[in-house]
Formats: sequence, C-alpha cells, structure tokens
Amino acid sequence: MLRVAQFFRVQPTSPDVHVIQAAADFIRRGLVVAYPTDTLYGLAVDPRDADAVKRLYALKGRAETSALTLIAADMGQVRAAAEMTAAAEQLAARWWPGPLTIVLGAAPALAPEVLAGGATVGIRVPDHAVAIALARATGFAITATSANRSGTPPATSAAALADALPDVDAIVDAGAVRGGAPSTLVDASMLPLRLLRDGAIAWSKVLESLR
Repeated sequence: MLRVAQFFRVQPTSPDVHVIQAAADFIRRGLVVAYPTDTLYGLAVDPRDADAVKRLYALKGRAETSALTLIAADMGQVRAAAEMTAAAEQLAARWWPGPLTIVLGAAPALAPEVLAGGATVGIRVPDHAVAIALARATGFAITATSANRSGTPPATSAAALADALPDVDAIVDAGAVRGGAPSTLVDASMLPLRLLRDGAIAWSKVLESLR
C-alpha cells in the first residue's frame, strides 16, 4: 500500500508553534521531514543521528560521498555544530539570516555520515521563519539538502515534492518558495576563502563584506 506523508500546514511568516513542534518530533524520532527555506524546500533529519542520515541519502538516491549542509536557528546552534572562524564571524554578521552557506570545521557531535568522509560542514541561518522555527524546535541544527531525488529539479512547493518524494515521512507546507539560485557556498574553514558554489549572493559581494 502506498504510504502518504504527514502534512503540517503553517503560515510562512508566523508558523503555529504547536504544529512546528509536531513536525520537529518527527525529526527527533529519526524520520525525514521536508520544509521550506528562503531558497528551496529542503529535507531535515537530525545530523547527529547516523541512521536518519543514511535514510535521507537513500530517500534522495544520493551518493554517500556527497556531504550534507545544515540550517541553524541561531548562532548558538551554529557553534554547537561547527567551529567558527574570524572570517566566518564577519560573513555571518553581514549575510545571516540569508542564503550564504559557510563551510567550517565540523563539531564532534555530528554523525560522520553527514560529512561524507571529510572534516567540514556547511551551515547557515536562513531568512525564513518556518525553517528557523523547525531547527529551534528540534533543538539542534537540521540538514538542509534540497527536497528532490538526486539529478532532478529541486522542489519549490509542497505539492511538487510530495510527487517527487512519495516516501518522505512528513511535509511542512508553507506554500511556494521563491526558488531560483541556491545558497552561495563558501569555505571559510581556512584562509584564503574559497568559493565552492555560485548562488544567490554574488562572490564579489561576499569578498567585499570582508574588507
């Protein structure tokens, strides 16, 4: 029998805290929850839970050699998951909340599967009330990989991702997101900074913010 995902419907700017808590409980139970961000819909699991991370890779059909990025509710969650550098502090002050993912040394709390054999993790604080609320209710940063099967277009609505990922456990539906470019990905774990992926924030503007 076809399994149907649990839908949690919320307002994009003022999500109901009780609904968000219910969705966060799915994450704490090791399940995969789709949710909206300021760029695309993403897939959340607890990055400390190795079994949940493996389930996420299987759901996406993603190679376990590709590391996962994270979304945090605030700087406290960022520091619990990653080792901030002076350059990262400057970038965070300028661009967070927003679509800049900063790669840093990973904290020991993270499951090795999240890092795909590496020692760094990409993390950001998004400019979206639902994503922030979900991470805060979970109590730790959550994964932020796009909600799609690997090699297919990312989802920008709950309906599209339900069709693309019928095995996802739950979907936090806050309507369509803007889509477009993903977050810009910058390695700030050491100097000089490196651009790893072009995205919503131009590399030239990232560099200007450090002057």
